[in-house]
Amino acid sequence: MQARHLLIIDDEDHIREVASLSLEMTQGWRISTAHNGTLGVEVAKRERPDAILLDVMMPEKDGPSTLRELQLADETKLIPVIFLTAKVQGPDRRKFLELGVQGTIAKPFDPLTLGAQIREVLGWHDAEAVSSDAA
Repeated sequence: MQARHLLIIDDEDHIREVASLSLEMTQGWRISTAHNGTLGVEVAKRERPDAILLDVMMPEKDGPSTLRELQLADETKLIPVIFLTAKVQGPDRRKFLELGVQGTIAKPFDPLTLGAQIREVLGWHDAEAVSSDAA
């Protein structure tokens, strides 16, 4: 069975690094990254990941603008997107869901539970997570 593929789009280097390492180690997923929305859309179109973890607040092109671009492109419109954000109050979450994201994950996140949070939001309850002793 092929490992899941996740794209992380975030302007903060340490967030991309921690999330990537966490998801590779705890879930066995293949991770791609992009440091801004423009590059993220290009990577998503080229690599067609199973899901995208997208930062809300980024310079130049923010998460909602990047999401709209992903939703308009035939190659990416069906890829589920989860917002990664410090804005986790009820009104913000509702606004984000209205934009069409699958859910939100709060920053700062726990690297040890990030994979479980993503699986929960996306309904990935299959046996595709690779345990460390099976790798």
